[in-house]
Amino acid sequence: MIPLTTYLFQKAVRNPVIDDALVLIISEITSAAKIISGKVRKAALLDILGSARKTNVQGEEVQKLDELANEIIIETLKCTGKACMLASEEVEDCLVLSDTGYSIAFDPLDGSSNIDVNVSIGTIFSIQKEDVKKPGREQIAAGYVIYGPSTMLVLAFKDSVSVFCLDPESGNFILVKDNFKMPEKGKIYSINEANYHKWTEDGLRKFVDSLKEQKYTLRYVGSMVADVHRTLFKGGIFIYPADVKNKNGKLRLLYEANPMSFIVENAGGLATTGKEPILDVVPQELHQRVPVILGSKWEVEECLKYLNG
Repeated sequence: MIPLTTYLFQKAVRNPVIDDALVLIISEITSAAKIISGKVRKAALLDILGSARKTNVQGEEVQKLDELANEIIIETLKCTGKACMLASEEVEDCLVLSDTGYSIAFDPLDGSSNIDVNVSIGTIFSIQKEDVKKPGREQIAAGYVIYGPSTMLVLAFKDSVSVFCLDPESGNFILVKDNFKMPEKGKIYSINEANYHKWTEDGLRKFVDSLKEQKYTLRYVGSMVADVHRTLFKGGIFIYPADVKNKNGKLRLLYEANPMSFIVENAGGLATTGKEPILDVVPQELHQRVPVILGSKWEVEECLKYLNG
């Protein structure tokens, strides 16, 4: 029964990248997640379901819980004194706190469209040194918290991925899987197939058709954190491609694609835009979007064969 903070300090002995400031940042992100988890469980009782009647910088409708989660994370990280820059899906510009320290990019509550129907949603985060706009391969750490039947944290460093479960009795995230590796091959694919005729790559249609011929099962929630969590544990492939409406894809590089790709690759999987590894993309804009193909090594490599064939 190893709590998260104990795990981090033990890991710091073997990994010089993990300093006291980073331990504090991760600890405070998970403290914020505990508060969000409680709000999610009681959302209907607290009257924080539904729209906040405004749109974010993405032009997407903001949910009340989106707004609340964003405020909780920002205020928590500001109090650490170790964060120099904060970038959120819900805020147009970076919040600059100091010249030095850690920068954190985050999606405070991924899966907003599913909030009102009690489907798993989550918080995704990426931690960089100094500047938030760096290639994903330079991430110091990344992770997500998924609010489902249990609240789980998946945390990645460059040498490992670990899984924690929130113990409601002690209030601690407890280590349940260390050095986690995802299956090299699965039997599930996750994509919004309603957009089949809108995809810009004919090779993608052929790949999906081939999966059906191989008796793969389609599973798609529409909440990235839920779909990627299943892919990570069950194997297979998650795809959010470019289409005629979203020619650069729809998922954001810094606080969705990069952290999830970092987790998947350190768990033994692959992540690509279809043209290059997601972790090698050099960010040009804060809210830059990219196509996302990630999952087990076998399926991603097969997908690339169809796209480049």
